[in-house]
Amino acid sequence: MARESESGLPIEPVYGPDALNDWDAAEKLGEPGAYPFTRGVYPTMYTGRPWTMRQYAGFGTATESNARYRDLIAHGTMGLSVAFDLPTQMGHDSDAPIAHGEVGKVGVAIDSVDDMRVLFGGIPLDKVSTSMTINAPAALLLLLYQLVAEEQGVSADQLTGTIQNDVLKEYIARGTYIFPPKPSLRLIADIFKYCKAEIPKWNTISISGYHMAEAGASPAQEIAFTLADGIEYVRTAVAAGMDVDDFAPRLSFFFVARTTILEEVAKFRAARRIWARVMRDEFGAKNPKSLMLRFHTQTAGVQLTAQQPEVNLVRVAVQGLAAVLGGTQSLHTNSFDEAIALPTDKSARLALRTQQVLAYETDVTATVDPFAGSYVIEKMTDDVEAAALELMRKVEDLGGAVSAIEHGFQKSEIERSAYRIAQETDSGERVVVGVNRFQLDEEEPYEPLRVDPAIEAQQAERLAKLRAERDQGAVDSALDALRKAAEGEANVLYPMKEALLARATVGEVCNALRGVWGTYVPSDAF
Repeated sequence: MARESESGLPIEPVYGPDALNDWDAAEKLGEPGAYPFTRGVYPTMYTGRPWTMRQYAGFGTATESNARYRDLIAHGTMGLSVAFDLPTQMGHDSDAPIAHGEVGKVGVAIDSVDDMRVLFGGIPLDKVSTSMTINAPAALLLLLYQLVAEEQGVSADQLTGTIQNDVLKEYIARGTYIFPPKPSLRLIADIFKYCKAEIPKWNTISISGYHMAEAGASPAQEIAFTLADGIEYVRTAVAAGMDVDDFAPRLSFFFVARTTILEEVAKFRAARRIWARVMRDEFGAKNPKSLMLRFHTQTAGVQLTAQQPEVNLVRVAVQGLAAVLGGTQSLHTNSFDEAIALPTDKSARLALRTQQVLAYETDVTATVDPFAGSYVIEKMTDDVEAAALELMRKVEDLGGAVSAIEHGFQKSEIERSAYRIAQETDSGERVVVGVNRFQLDEEEPYEPLRVDPAIEAQQAERLAKLRAERDQGAVDSALDALRKAAEGEANVLYPMKEALLARATVGEVCNALRGVWGTYVPSDAF
């Protein structure tokens, strides 16, 4: 019986040498750590050390999240990854009317430098690598992190980590945008310049296909639209006067890992190959690090089920294995109970232990590229690459990523893919264990972690205290300087940092920029 991959490409029962007709191994495969990086971005990959185990966490107050971070570090996490609540992601303070009911729910509430100080209290920022999943207000959270580090006596040039900072995918798949695309891209270019001068080890952007995949994108769509966004960011930075090799080595990517191991491995290999060629041929990058597609992976939350949640432990292990076999640089493994509620301490620890078993109890780290030369993997890599390049060509034909977004192209393509998946699941053609096959007559009870609704009032009290204590004149002056920079061409991060240092809130800073740049309203909202 013929099968299709997640991208709708054929999977043959048997592959042999004839599957690789006209296949140039030197051009398509190369050596690990060498162009076109199909086999991995580093020559030794995990034979020297494993990937970074970066567990994503954040909920409720900064105090609660800090306790979770300390626990993860104590149990072997090598990097932190911060989840922010929706008001923070949208640039609103916790006491804003629009934030009601969402404070601390899907991540930690951060309103000011005071909260950031608590969030990283007792955590040495010169020794921990931190990733922050924040997009439209990414500059603010990065500057708050820098301010807290400086309070610890850690200079900015010692800081390592990543801000997601990928606003284009928000217009496509997620919706936590603030400003229109043009000023959003200007802000990203300002971040690139600021980090080159002030925080040189920081990864300035994590160009994300993960959220597109969670919205229903196929593997080919995931890498096509992500790389198209990456091209747009590079063009923006070059147009702002930066040399490509000055910022491209700090670009990073963020992908999903599904349970379909073979296609996921092929997807990662194809993405590396496409990006290396684009950076070399279109942008003329000379630094080998500019050609490397380095990426973080998170296991597929959309594939987790509330039914028989313990089965998610198996799914996450398989997804994590796919990411490792595909050559990820860092990995977050989801907790088995995330389809129900926020992870408990125990489930978060089990998710970390899953990575540790992969790293230390299997032999996948013993050799650099376990799947190299596999007929099926190389053919599937070619197929995914061809499908992704065709989608990227369509984006270019529409005028690039921003223009394609304005046409609704990526969104409509992803919605079609999501609809196909839903139809296949409903019909039983796509088996989901515990959902449409192998169900239980009665589910076992499970007690999830709940966020205390009193957090919203607590954050409002903290904000009232902050506003009463601070020098309001200094805040107003700093926000005025920020507005003037936004109206002109100066880098907005410098006056933004001064405003945050004066204890301006996230909402106040974002509102100052909203007053100059406006807010984005999608065309389909009319």
